Amino acid sequence: MPTPPIIIKKKSRHGGHHGGAWKVAYADFVTALMALFIVLWLMNSSQKIQVAVSGYFRDPSGTATKAGSSVTGSGQNLPLKKKEDMAQLKEQLQKSIQSMNDLDKLNKNIEITVTAEGLRIELLESAKGTFFDSGSATLNKTGQEMLALLAVELGKVPNHLSVEGHTDAKPFMGKRSYSNWELSADRANAARRLMQQSGLRPDQVSQVRGFADQRLRNLKDALDPSNRRISIIVQYFSSNTDEAGSPGGDTKELGEGIPLAAGAKAESENVAK
Repeated sequence: MPTPPIIIKKKSRHGGHHGGAWKVAYADFVTALMALFIVLWLMNSSQKIQVAVSGYFRDPSGTATKAGSSVTGSGQNLPLKKKEDMAQLKEQLQKSIQSMNDLDKLNKNIEITVTAEGLRIELLESAKGTFFDSGSATLNKTGQEMLALLAVELGKVPNHLSVEGHTDAKPFMGKRSYSNWELSADRANAARRLMQQSGLRPDQVSQVRGFADQRLRNLKDALDPSNRRISIIVQYFSSNTDEAGSPGGDTKELGEGIPLAAGAKAESENVAK
């Protein structure tokens, strides 16, 4: 009787779903997709959000604002700015403004100078209004973006700031009991409020002042739109100031560097608190 043939059956075995390598590839794909969505979202977000996100990546831990000077919570490892340091801060601010596509066109409306009282940043209005709605203390989109940018940069330095509001000599046409005094003070306060929400420390602004038309920028033309402006002063830290860089004792120096209109007196300023 013939011997039956021997049949050998071979079973194919898979390598455990390719050894799990597909999981790594899938994770890389999901990560890349998420990064794409974040970039697309940032491209369509407001300037304020873009500035805030860039600030996070510069300091993810958020601890930089709690160190770096003898003052608790004052600055991101930067020394107190003295007079000789202000030129460097000016250059840094100019670079930050130029890096923003929507803001680099405002060169004629932004003036940064080193003065006897500190680094003065002037946001100058135009005839149509650049940073504020006409005749109002309401910041427009450009004003919000500019002040948010400045807040992020100035929040890094431990020095105190002063915020001033100025108008031209044209009488305010609106509420009967509302004048250029109230408008200048309200605009300064609006600027202070937004900057504190966007990067300044709560105790960083030491003064908010409204001058109406008593400190004209253009003395030859009291109605020049550039007289309507917001001034942000980074105060020097020197032997005449206290630890936080706020003027102590005699504050006469705060009026230096700004020409007074003819017949104006320093005591005529309106202080908004």
